[in-house]
Amino acid sequence: MTAYEIDPAHVIADEQALRSLFDPTHDLAVRKCLPHLGPHAQEFIRRSPFVCIGTQDGKGRADVSPRGDPAGFVRVLDDRTLAIPDRPGNNRLDTLANILANPFVGLLFMVPGFDDTLRINGRATLTRDPALLDTMEVDGRRPKLAIIIDIAEVFFHCAKAFRRAGLWNPAHHQPRSDMPSLVKMILDDIGEPPVAEGEQRTKDAELEEDYRRTMY
Repeated sequence: MTAYEIDPAHVIADEQALRSLFDPTHDLAVRKCLPHLGPHAQEFIRRSPFVCIGTQDGKGRADVSPRGDPAGFVRVLDDRTLAIPDRPGNNRLDTLANILANPFVGLLFMVPGFDDTLRINGRATLTRDPALLDTMEVDGRRPKLAIIIDIAEVFFHCAKAFRRAGLWNPAHHQPRSDMPSLVKMILDDIGEPPVAEGEQRTKDAELEEDYRRTMY
């Protein structure tokens, strides 16, 4: 594949040039941004089983990580504060390390079947408060820590992106078997030599077993 090169003549390099391409922001799009959680935002969070967390490290390098659990897993502590349990993952700790280096985060909440989303920006802190973690225990397993979000901005996001994608439309769902397993794709990408079909099935089964054992 030929490497793509950006043509400097077409680069948008400042905000004035950017905004000249678009109509002015609708008044409601400006006024909808609030510094606290209203009742509808709180209800949306209680219904949400999935949130993406955007973070940056100390050098400004960005990362987005998914978080999921039964609906309502993100706790509304008050109208300006949220708590997100940190469940077991791959121990890269990208999100957590980034928060230590740069506490400013962005959240995108989703509810299955809802095309609109909820966006929250704020400042994150990591806590090991046992009283809080006790309330986040699942199957007898307590998270090692929680992410506390001090809210700066809250606003609902319109449905255009989800409707363009048809994200919840079963007719748009693709068979997972169209692509290799997760383990196979990772091994291929890092240049590991191919393994026999039986060995690959064993590796895939080991990942599923790891999911079962370490979900919480």
